[in-house]
Amino acid sequence: MSLIRFLTSKTFVKQLLLAVVASIVLAFFALKWLKFSTNHGNFETVPELKGKSVDVAKIELEDNNLVMQVQDSANYNPNYPKYSVIDQSPDAGEKVKENRKIYLTLNPSGYRKIIVPDLKERTYRQARPTLQALGFEIGNITYVDNIAKDQVLDLRYNGKSIKEGTKLPKTSKIDLVLGNGNRPRSN
Repeated sequence: MSLIRFLTSKTFVKQLLLAVVASIVLAFFALKWLKFSTNHGNFETVPELKGKSVDVAKIELEDNNLVMQVQDSANYNPNYPKYSVIDQSPDAGEKVKENRKIYLTLNPSGYRKIIVPDLKERTYRQARPTLQALGFEIGNITYVDNIAKDQVLDLRYNGKSIKEGTKLPKTSKIDLVLGNGNRPRSN
């Protein structure tokens, strides 16, 4: 039998129609199954969790059929209570599927501690940007008699002298004792 005669035969056309109908029926059932198994069209709204404690966030997420995933954070935000949610992904108000993980970033208990560098015998002009770049704030500046004008003679935190390598929380105010350019008076 030639190829053209086979392609135009009743048997081939019948088999082709059966294959098309079977494909359509199979696709129909596959789509129905996917719609059922993925809850097509059913969404949960992500609640606003920023500023709330972990326990409250967990309850709200469970009420909305969502799953909580906590991410650690080293970025302390003083505008939020300790161990509260400072960020979430996806954002509040977004529509997501049931049992979706909501990633929460928590506020640590305080600023992370940073090592104080060795700034003694450096100028104020060198010390100020170094401290600010590390996240410290410049507190009170006191001048004492010393021939080296504006040279850092001592660093203090809460009125106590601190040494290099001391760990202080970020944003701590460090007081500086500088030389005023005058010779020390002899007794």
